[in-house]
Amino acid sequence: MSPLADDAPPATAGAEPNAVQKVCAVMRALAAPAPRRLTDLAAETGLNKVTALRILDTLAQEGFAARAGDGRRWRPGPELMALAASAGRPDDLRALARPSLMRLAELSGDTVLLSVRSGVEAVCVEREIGAYPIRANYLDIGSRRPLGVGAGAMALLAWLPDREIEAVLGIVVQRLGPYPRLGRAEIRAGIAEARARGHVVLLDQVVDTMGAIGVPVRDETGRTVAALSLAALTTRIRAREAELAEALRREADLMERERIPG
Repeated sequence: MSPLADDAPPATAGAEPNAVQKVCAVMRALAAPAPRRLTDLAAETGLNKVTALRILDTLAQEGFAARAGDGRRWRPGPELMALAASAGRPDDLRALARPSLMRLAELSGDTVLLSVRSGVEAVCVEREIGAYPIRANYLDIGSRRPLGVGAGAMALLAWLPDREIEAVLGIVVQRLGPYPRLGRAEIRAGIAEARARGHVVLLDQVVDTMGAIGVPVRDETGRTVAALSLAALTTRIRAREAELAEALRREADLMERERIPG
């Protein structure tokens, strides 16, 4: 069977990534709001600079990467942007979620996010900002975080099968340097709390004085395919947790009934 088969086991902690995984890691790192330096790309992917540069040069030859104007930074190439465009059909997940995001932002006044899983990361694919003047604007469309870091990323992780969670955690714990309040034990505790509540609540874990609530969005098989989350001041989350969680769940249910794209 091909090593790329859908039922291939997930990578384990400490395992050397294969060539395809290294290329995929670089392509994910390129998908950022601004061009990236080689040093930053190498650090994010865990590759040495020689390997990262070799991959970037090959991607550039094939049109999947390009040097930015100063020649020292890298950005997505036209082929990678074409792939992104083909994934952005009008009937896709973002279009389905858009009315829900708008309703939630209007109801709450706060920032509402749609996230999907990409390997062991959560990527923000859509965002709506509410009218409240103090905004959670630290996550842009295209921003990535390890699974379990933030309400949307936790909602994507918490309802995975236990065996898959352990495989993910084995990798994620190596990427928690920027998040000193989080470790394996804290993420496991967050998973247990989310399952007990039916939704994720995280307060002051990632950004001081800020919190978030998140819920999973599932397809017809029950598989988690996205997460809806709402980020706001911790005080605003505490005061309205039940109301906001109910609103998020209501919109997630509506998206599920509208048929989540697989």
